[in-house]
Amino acid sequence: MNKKELTILAERVESEFLPFVRRPSRYIGGEINQIKKDLSRCDLMVALCFPDVYEVGMSHTGLMIIYDIINKIDGVAAERVFAPWVDAEKVLREKGIGLFSLESKAAISSFDIVGFSLTNELCYTNVLNMLDLGGINIRSINRGEDEPLVIAGGGISNCCEPLAEFIDLFVLGDGEDAVVELIKLVKEGKEYGLTKREVLLSAAKKFEWAYVPAFYEFEYDGERIKSFETTVAELRTRFENAVVEDFENAVVPLRPIVPFAKAVHERVSVEIMRGCPGRCRFCQASFCRRPIRYRSVEKIIDIAKACYEATGFDTVSLLSLSTADYPKLEELVGGLQAHFQDKHVGLSLPSLRVDQSAITSLAESLSSVRKGGLTIAVEAAGENLRHIINKPIKDEDLFAAAEAAYRAGWQKLKLYFMVGLPGETEEDIKQIVHLSFQLAKLRKKVDNKTGQINITVSWLTPKPHTPFGWLGQKPQAYFEDAKQIILDEKRKLRARFLQFKFHKIEQSVLESAIGRGNRRLCEVIEAAWRNGARFDLWDECFDYDIWQRAFEKFGMDVEKLAARKFGREEILPWEHLGGPEKEYLLGHLEETMKKFEN
Repeated sequence: MNKKELTILAERVESEFLPFVRRPSRYIGGEINQIKKDLSRCDLMVALCFPDVYEVGMSHTGLMIIYDIINKIDGVAAERVFAPWVDAEKVLREKGIGLFSLESKAAISSFDIVGFSLTNELCYTNVLNMLDLGGINIRSINRGEDEPLVIAGGGISNCCEPLAEFIDLFVLGDGEDAVVELIKLVKEGKEYGLTKREVLLSAAKKFEWAYVPAFYEFEYDGERIKSFETTVAELRTRFENAVVEDFENAVVPLRPIVPFAKAVHERVSVEIMRGCPGRCRFCQASFCRRPIRYRSVEKIIDIAKACYEATGFDTVSLLSLSTADYPKLEELVGGLQAHFQDKHVGLSLPSLRVDQSAITSLAESLSSVRKGGLTIAVEAAGENLRHIINKPIKDEDLFAAAEAAYRAGWQKLKLYFMVGLPGETEEDIKQIVHLSFQLAKLRKKVDNKTGQINITVSWLTPKPHTPFGWLGQKPQAYFEDAKQIILDEKRKLRARFLQFKFHKIEQSVLESAIGRGNRRLCEVIEAAWRNGARFDLWDECFDYDIWQRAFEKFGMDVEKLAARKFGREEILPWEHLGGPEKEYLLGHLEETMKKFEN
């Protein structure tokens, strides 16, 4: 790896860029608690890239943890880079200014490592766009020794083949310990004058969580994978997720950055547990983020205190896949309230277990919780369908929990449902409205008012590393009909107090097609990006026609790929990339089908 030539763009950014963008606060850096090292004195420089706008990226806990960890290493600097919005991209391209970091305004091409946090399949075109704006070849095979190593991590790494030709190395699983080991290896490789290929090969041999796509190839038989093999002798062909064993003492930023532009979640966020005891058969995180680990009540309170003192945020949020399953939640809530109540700091609980006793027992401790709305992820309106997806909530428990919540002071409920589940009937879809209606009317028992219910309906996207990963997604027309059925039922009931929000159907179709796709989709993603696909998670930017044309260019149909079912003996595009063993997931699928048949 060659010694990098440092290019600082501060003067050009200040005079030629910031005056011409609509929201300069996204690009100026310099916030309270940012970490800025002298890059010229550092042995290794890492650009931490988030493929979405500043406001979204600054709410991403994982990015902030990695930022803090790397900057704690002597001689190593990490700086943040966010995807420029469409107006800013236009200015950068017109004026020939390279994409830059917030802290030092250094061109990202100056860094030794460019690392991406991947959160969703629909951010892939932003990854390509950021590389291109930085003057970095988008395809790893075309990058020279003077270009950065491009690394990616996050949940999407467990199904990363559609991005494989653009990324040099994927980190699978938890990043805290893995990134330290990887930084050490790259730093040593740079000191010894190793080539990038030699550094990557060393990582591939040493770490079971490091996947270097260039060292592997697929052979296809039509749409099926015939074989997956390494092109380098003695490399593993099955990878495992990195796991932070000592979660209690895992690194947490105690001085979080206070954003200039209002972030999506501007609060003290404390991760209280990692993993989820549930096994919802549609949820990739519940199967991939194992084992379950908890932080102690004392540690959580200490973290919250330190972060509050360093930021002044007026809300503490308890973060996890399933906060309600934290075993000492009542004790934790009581301890946080005891410290923060007189400081006018609220407590945010993402959701509570659908359990009357749980909510009732917490009620006295929840006076500091903002009572605007309580979130319950019901997923399916009927008990039979809940059993199929392995979320066996009983209606009587749901009603008891909702009544307890109303009595504890909540004014509104927010419900999440999913449409397109195996075994689903038209009655199940209608029941979404009727169940929501009943829960709203339940408030009359408490204060003779009707509850306000906000309902978000998403469309099942079969995910890799889940039992439903073998199943096809329902056709687009099915979801359009379901949406109309729900709105018609609401109209019949004259239920103005039910507010429905629906995910964009075409985005879910695309997510399904890409998420379970193989490496041949790299061509499609590049074609879509070159034709203008950007910010595909944003409704105002998403253009389904661009994607349909990109798939057609390579003889593919996006809806057919989304609806594709995989054979049980078939080699899956993701089965080598961490996650549970195939046989275990197929056992869950068998159980699903038995319940479906009954």
